[in-house]
Amino acid sequence: MAVEAPPETTTPPPAAERTEARDSSASWPTRDRVALGLCWAAGLGLCAVAAFLVLYMLVKGLSDLQLSLLTESPRTGGDQTGTGGFFDPIIGSILLAVMGTVLALPLGVATAVWLSEYARPFWLARAVESGVEVLAGTPSIVLAFFGLTFFGQAFFGFLSPVGENANPLGRSFFIAGTMMSFIALPLIVGSTREALQSIPGHIREASYALGKTKAATIRRVLLPTARPGIATGGALGLGRIVGDTAIVVVLLGATLTIQPEPADRYDPYSVLRGTGSTLTSYVYNNAVGEGGSPDKAYAAAFVLLLLVLALTFAVDLIARNRKEPAWMGQ
Repeated sequence: MAVEAPPETTTPPPAAERTEARDSSASWPTRDRVALGLCWAAGLGLCAVAAFLVLYMLVKGLSDLQLSLLTESPRTGGDQTGTGGFFDPIIGSILLAVMGTVLALPLGVATAVWLSEYARPFWLARAVESGVEVLAGTPSIVLAFFGLTFFGQAFFGFLSPVGENANPLGRSFFIAGTMMSFIALPLIVGSTREALQSIPGHIREASYALGKTKAATIRRVLLPTARPGIATGGALGLGRIVGDTAIVVVLLGATLTIQPEPADRYDPYSVLRGTGSTLTSYVYNNAVGEGGSPDKAYAAAFVLLLLVLALTFAVDLIARNRKEPAWMGQ
């Protein structure tokens, strides 16, 4: 009985050779190559605009920036040389950024965990999702006037200075920081939910199989894995807080210096209960407002840009250097 020879097998070409023709844009249809060129042009155009903005502010800001501007408080005066620096606005920016982030981070993470891991009852989960979306699209000036009306009630008199009629003015670091947290909240919720949803389901099942409860799985497995995403959302929210102006003008008073209530600059409660300003309001006041110091406005804007760029690079650093858990390589 004759034995049939096994069929000849051909070795497939390497992957690089198989896909070389498809990966080369020269073989693409004309409309695809035009679309690729437009994408390149859009990307290079955005990079050029960003580079021009940074270089312009670098030249203008460094030419007007002095060390005394970073250490002196603003003062009133007709001459720019006698109006001091912007030490108080820097402190105000830091206070608002820290307060807003501290309030928004735990609330945003808790909301994201509930939406991703529980979401029951369904109608309530949908309502919360819609509320977060509405909050993300609400202008900050609307939030500012809502905060002014809500915290202007007599019940909240301990959070802000009191006017002549014994009613709270509704302006303080406490109130501005609280409303700033609503700006950062949607960013934290979205980033945390994305990080949690990227974790495979078998990781949760393995934790349950080891006898862990759902709460223990969230606390010991999911949240540590989603920590880079949480940090990214926190940094993005922090950048939004630093760059906002409407809430500062309406709820912080945009005063020239930090004005504690009562007047005690060494009492943290008095400082947070008082009014003040940030770098954004300082830039606006000196560029087009009553300050009349455009050179100092450029210097303050340069310092503000450095803060925003630092946050941006921090987000990029977290995204690039995030360590993948062992299960992601399997």
